[in-house]
Amino acid sequence: MAVISIIQEIPESKVMTYGQIARCAGNPRAARQVVRILHSMSEKYNLPWHRVINAKGELGIKNPDLLAVQVFALEREGIVITGGNRVNLNRYQYNP
Repeated sequence: MAVISIIQEIPESKVMTYGQIARCAGNPRAARQVVRILHSMSEKYNLPWHRVINAKGELGIKNPDLLAVQVFALEREGIVITGGNRVNLNRYQYNP
């Protein structure tokens, strides 16, 4: 599956957006499908789910415990999280 391959290829210290992944997979309107794939297949395929964020550069996870895991994982890779749980896409976005 193209989406899984794209997510697996996101290098450490970089992020991609849901919509960007959908576009790269050939379906620019499938950002919500990317969310579903991450939710249902991250563990099975050992996907770096923490490197996928929304188009505004925001960490979109609502669950506070999972959000803390994402923040920790990104910061551990050297990604700076600013106020409002944002990532500077100009600096950290991966463009395959």
